[in-house]
Amino acid sequence: MANVKPIPDGYHSVTPYLIIKGAADAIDYYKKAFGATELFRMDHQGKIGHAELKIGDSPIMLADEQPQMGYVGPKTLGGTPVSLMIYVEDVDTVYKRAISSGGVELKALQDQFYGDRSGTLTDPFGHVWTVATHKEDVTPEEMNKRIAAAHGASA
Repeated sequence: MANVKPIPDGYHSVTPYLIIKGAADAIDYYKKAFGATELFRMDHQGKIGHAELKIGDSPIMLADEQPQMGYVGPKTLGGTPVSLMIYVEDVDTVYKRAISSGGVELKALQDQFYGDRSGTLTDPFGHVWTVATHKEDVTPEEMNKRIAAAHGASA
């Protein structure tokens, strides 16, 4: 028997699996907005039963809603308590492209006290994404000083 790795090559310990109303359209959006590469898709009864994309070095999995199995997306639920974080080389370009492709801005792009430049948006399918570029390594102590200064207190 072949030696099989418990975590397949190209995957990480945690891999998001998104349930989406309109998964085929979501794949197109993620390609355009985030430069995703489609690895494969499995169609089932006119819907996507399972698909895998790669954004940067990270895979994501997704499928169309399957309410009979309890799999529904944020549009059906009326929101999501989960946010996805994506690091990119050029946050300004990627964020603007994600918005112009149909995303809705939740938090404008700005430099953050913890060393990232980031902005947050909701994609057209209800999933929340924070898009960031890491600009500066900041120690926890420095972060505490910066947040205290921003709120008018001493650390």
